Amino acid sequence: MALSMYTASVPQFTRILGNLVSWFAKAEAHAEAKKFDPSVYFELRLAPDMLAFAKQVQIACDTVKFAVARLSDVEAPKFEDNEKTFAELRQRVQRTLDYIQSVPADKIDGTDAKEVTLPRRDGPLTMTGEAYLQRFVLPNFFFHATMTYALLRQAGVDLGKMDFLGALK
Repeated sequence: MALSMYTASVPQFTRILGNLVSWFAKAEAHAEAKKFDPSVYFELRLAPDMLAFAKQVQIACDTVKFAVARLSDVEAPKFEDNEKTFAELRQRVQRTLDYIQSVPADKIDGTDAKEVTLPRRDGPLTMTGEAYLQRFVLPNFFFHATMTYALLRQAGVDLGKMDFLGALK
């Protein structure tokens, strides 16, 4: 059985972004139990030169929306990158989910040979849709989702592997 471009992407993005939102609830509960302002999480980093928690979430969402846009040619919504609360991050994730779920599978399927250009600081990089999805989109999305998880975990939020994976059925 061949795996379609849509099946390899949108359901994975949907599942992990949904899981991410559940991590926010656990982070808020942790902050409440420990009696600190949950906005503290927004500046968390694993290293001084690393992007902070909020930016990790923003990039995870942007990776997804731009991937769907580049593959489907359906314009992506614009986000301001100004979230300061978990409620605002939830809205961003939801807007991302609304957008990617609004794009029909047939707009993404069959894009494996499509030429996709990824803008980069060192100049644009052009590759096939399949290479773009496998070499950039999926690893980049999972990297930023994992960093979001790791930052919360490092801060003491009670998250486990199943929180990352989500329901397996």
